[in-house]
Amino acid sequence: MSLIEVRNLNRVYGKGESRFEALKNINFSIEQGESVAIIGKSGSGKSTLMHLLALLDHPTSGEILLNGENTAKMKKKELNKTRNKVFGFVFQQFFMNAKESVLNNVTLPLKIAGVKKKTRKAQAMKALEQVEIDSKARNRATDLSGGQKQRVCIARALVNDPQIIFADEPTGNLDSKTGEKVEDILFGLNKNQGITLIVVTHDDELAAKCDRQIKIVDGEIVEGGE
Repeated sequence: MSLIEVRNLNRVYGKGESRFEALKNINFSIEQGESVAIIGKSGSGKSTLMHLLALLDHPTSGEILLNGENTAKMKKKELNKTRNKVFGFVFQQFFMNAKESVLNNVTLPLKIAGVKKKTRKAQAMKALEQVEIDSKARNRATDLSGGQKQRVCIARALVNDPQIIFADEPTGNLDSKTGEKVEDILFGLNKNQGITLIVVTHDDELAAKCDRQIKIVDGEIVEGGE
C-alpha cells in the first residue's frame, strides 16, 4: 500500500468564460520514505497539487488516498488533526511570529494539538537540537538570519514527528551556501529517519537530489506519473 495515492485528480477554478483547469487527470503514488520533487514553471499547477496533497484544498474530482484512506471522506476535525500530526510544512516564506521566541514558534503545532506545556518544551528542544539551533531557543525570531529562520521552520515541521514533510521552494529566499545546508538537513531527515519528503520547486539542482521528479506542464503530468 502506497503512502499517498492520487487517482484521476482534477482541480477547476471558476465557471463559464472564467473557468480554468489548474490540474487535469493527475495519477501517481508516493511510497513511505521517498523523496519526490514536483517541478514545473510558474503557473504549471505544481503549487495547486501540493495544496491538494497537503489537504489544504479540495479537488474538483478524483481521489487522494493517504495510508489507504480516502481523504474526501474525512470530516473537518479529522482533516485538521491529520494535517497537524501527519504533515510538517516548510515554506519559502517563513511564516513565523517575529516577536515570539524561537521556542514558542516551534511549539505552536503541539499547542494546537493540546499537548501539555512541559511536554511541548521537551519536544521542541529535541527538534531544535536536530537542526542544530537549540542555542537560539530563547531568541526572538526577528533576530535570526534567513538560514536560521528556515532551520527553525524545519524544527517546527519536525516537532510532531510527521510522516511527510512538504517543502515549498524551501531554499528560495536563501543564498546558495545557506540553501545547501538547509537541503542537507531536509535530505538527512529523509534518509536517516525515513520521513517522506515532497519538494515543490523550479530549481533543477534541488529536484535532481530527490529520488524522482514529477514534472507538470499546464496542469498535466508529463514526466514521473504512473
